[in-house]
Amino acid sequence: MTELTSMKNIGKELERKLKITGITSAEELRSIGSKEAFFKLKKRFPEVCLVHLYTLEGAITDTDFNKLSEEKKKELKAFSDEWK
Repeated sequence: MTELTSMKNIGKELERKLKITGITSAEELRSIGSKEAFFKLKKRFPEVCLVHLYTLEGAITDTDFNKLSEEKKKELKAFSDEWK
């Protein structure tokens, strides 16, 4: 199992939150995807926001979260808006 913090964009605090939701490794995060991980985080931590979703997607795709394509950001924003 690969540590979550070995992934781009994932620091100790986000790792802690992911582990609380049951996502304990990089492989698990990749397997469930950014949207499902965001959903799990949002249920447990209501303050989680769109930037967290970008961060998760960036971790999975090995991309700095602020360098995601505008198309991908738009898609993720639409998903995030469903949970407001």
